[in-house]
Amino acid sequence: MIIAPSLLAADFLNLQQELKRFDGINNLWLHLDIMDGHFVPNLTFGHPVVELLSKMAKHPLDAHFMVTNPEFYIDTFKDYKIHNFTFHYEVFENNLPELHRLIQKAKTLYPSVGLSIKPHTDVSVLSDEILKALDLVLVMSVEPGFGGQKFMPQSLYKVKMLKLKKEQLALKFSIQIDGGINEQTAKEAIEAGAENLVAGSAIFKHSFENTASAIKNLIS
Repeated sequence: MIIAPSLLAADFLNLQQELKRFDGINNLWLHLDIMDGHFVPNLTFGHPVVELLSKMAKHPLDAHFMVTNPEFYIDTFKDYKIHNFTFHYEVFENNLPELHRLIQKAKTLYPSVGLSIKPHTDVSVLSDEILKALDLVLVMSVEPGFGGQKFMPQSLYKVKMLKLKKEQLALKFSIQIDGGINEQTAKEAIEAGAENLVAGSAIFKHSFENTASAIKNLIS
């Protein structure tokens, strides 16, 4: 089980200090929500901030690109030590050849490549061929764009279907879920088959001293 604290919920004015709260904690990724103001109505981390984070971070960086032009970011983020590069299926739902091309391109530059689906996108759009090419599938359990939203329980069905498909085809992709994750919804997501939990306020609302216990409570 991997916990991916979402830096969207961190103190942006003290990011270097915020990273220190995770010193010594294992099985942890740092989740970066990259938004362009077009695919979603919000703007977050840009290139300079991510470049600095890549130099400071002691844990793998997990970047979720909520952008209309992921190829631009595939090219421009390649030197920032991004471990996992996730972009959205919906950008290419009417151009699947381009989707496959970008997955393959990203795999030449990043150790792990993921694809995300919005809450109202049916999990069945992810064909066997797509799933075989991926290292990770990110199920959004809130509408992408803003933190602090309420968990959408229908997302658990998608997690269950992905787990079933993964077992049936003996695939290796990891199932990640993002949005409204707290102690209760984390348990439900894990029971459904999630292996990677993105959590923001459930972690960052706690003091530095209680960070490890907050993470432990999500998976216990």
